[in-house]
Amino acid sequence: MSGQKKVILLGSAHPLRGGLASFNERIIREYQDKGYDAEIYTFSLQYPGFLFPGKTQYSDEPAPDGLKISVKVNSVNPFNWIKVGFELKKKRPDLLIVKFWLPFMAPCFGTIARLVKRNGHTKVVSIVDNIIPHEHRIGDRMFAKYWVNSADGFVAMSKNVLNDLATFSSKPALFCAHPIYDNYGEAFAKDEAKRLLGLDPDTSYMLFFGFIRDYKGLDLLLKAISTEKVRSLPVKLLVAGEYYSDPKPYVDLIDELKLHDRLVLRTEFIPESQVSKYFCACDLVVQPYKSATQSGVTQIAYHFDKPMIITNVGGLEEFVTNNLVGYVVDPQPEAIADAISAFYMDRKEAEFSRNASQEKLRFTWSNMLETINSLFINQNKSS
Repeated sequence: MSGQKKVILLGSAHPLRGGLASFNERIIREYQDKGYDAEIYTFSLQYPGFLFPGKTQYSDEPAPDGLKISVKVNSVNPFNWIKVGFELKKKRPDLLIVKFWLPFMAPCFGTIARLVKRNGHTKVVSIVDNIIPHEHRIGDRMFAKYWVNSADGFVAMSKNVLNDLATFSSKPALFCAHPIYDNYGEAFAKDEAKRLLGLDPDTSYMLFFGFIRDYKGLDLLLKAISTEKVRSLPVKLLVAGEYYSDPKPYVDLIDELKLHDRLVLRTEFIPESQVSKYFCACDLVVQPYKSATQSGVTQIAYHFDKPMIITNVGGLEEFVTNNLVGYVVDPQPEAIADAISAFYMDRKEAEFSRNASQEKLRFTWSNMLETINSLFINQNKSS
């Protein structure tokens, strides 16, 4: 594929906020930079209000420059799916990319994809975050199967997801690691980042970043920093992200463990323009997940050359090598506490940061495009 081949991405984008939108906008920009005619069809309604766990689905930041984004898709209206499907069918893109992350979206995405493919030209490739979600719901497997049957091929961003896909379908599927999120600006001095965030310049900070959901293990990290080995360090935990689950258990745990003086809580959505401040202010990014496939937080940390502590669950180990850019530990408070203590006591920040600056070269958007396009070419050969 080259020249003015047409690519349309179906999924989240501005005016919606969050990591899904950032990913989709970034990959379409990469296609544009490579000379493709590329655009996005995003949601006029992504989730009904009663299903959305946060405060708002929408960004108050300006639309990204230079991207064509059509706000047309209603996730719960079958008449809309038919309308959009016929519209995209008529446009005859060479490739329809669908970022799939939740079975709830399968009826919408699957119906549109089936209609588009009736033009006998368009191939549908799905980039899959999860085919089996972290938080299970009735009907997940049925909906996921409907989506799998709609696409021509898949790109999984962790090998765990690739294996999960094989339980649903024998259609072509390839692995490509989640690319680096390099769209959050350049790194700058730690002292300046602390000043901009109103943080104590003489305190060291660990960062827990992103939506707070139960599977992300913030409770494990809170228990870890309550241990004496971490309390003895001149370090605080900076929690930056909006609650997407009930905050009461976390609030109660903080009270129970008497952690108020060990925490800085910024439990609201962090807009894209502010992300760099949080990563640049910290020494270390901690992801104490209880389950995972891949994580965009890891790829933001890499962009800013930040050391990491991750847990050995799901696909996270595919991205962080133990004792190279950080530590890979069991999802247990004591193990997390040991890693935090080792990081600070052994003064690992500079070494791990240098290594991260090299390791991140593995995770490029060009690799993602090459993987998608090779799948597309293979599909053309087999059709």
